[in-house]
Amino acid sequence: MAQYVVPAPVQPSVPVVGGGAFPVRRIFCVGRNYVEHALEMGGNPEREPPFFFTKPADAVVTGGADMPYPPQTANLHHEMELVVAIGTGGTDIPVEQALAHVFGYAAGIDMTRRDMQNDAKATRRPWDMSKGFDHSAPISDIVPASALPDPTQGQIVLSVNGVVRQDSDLSKLIWSVAETVAALSSLVAIAPGDLIYTGTPAGVGAVQRGDVMEGTVAGVGTVRTRVV
Repeated sequence: MAQYVVPAPVQPSVPVVGGGAFPVRRIFCVGRNYVEHALEMGGNPEREPPFFFTKPADAVVTGGADMPYPPQTANLHHEMELVVAIGTGGTDIPVEQALAHVFGYAAGIDMTRRDMQNDAKATRRPWDMSKGFDHSAPISDIVPASALPDPTQGQIVLSVNGVVRQDSDLSKLIWSVAETVAALSSLVAIAPGDLIYTGTPAGVGAVQRGDVMEGTVAGVGTVRTRVV
């Protein structure tokens, strides 16, 4: 066995409803996967294929823990999403077989340094740091897929301090869960432990220190965190 020259990192994980923990390998996120959000961000949902960006595995915030307000931003935004947890890996997975690769589902929030992202877009530079920063992926416990129907519909909602900001339905996803898994597997080999944040509906907005975010995906779960 290799002897590490620095301490090995702790394995990030997400609790699973019913017991156990899901080890997080990678976090992939889909951009502009609801028509209304694509429009509010200046995109064209009629012609745009799915595109992906990433967050580090240790960006997950679990168990309702607080989320520290990140540095280098004055415009931190919430983006409520259905999260897919991959249980079986593969490449070039057909759409009709994609759901067999899903271990379970969760409710998650893709946090974004919007000012940093907008600056990066304007200067045609990568916007990794606007998305992939510390504590940028709050998530609920994962519900095994065996306990859920295929989540093709159901309310997805997020409130800040009790006031609803985002309210939509999974039926409005441009690319379904199965299509998203298949598309991602055509680009990289997906593997057990991967998480896919599937996109956010319209209504994204800024939060401040002290704000409490609570987001729910019907039949899946609720993610809650306070910005500190």
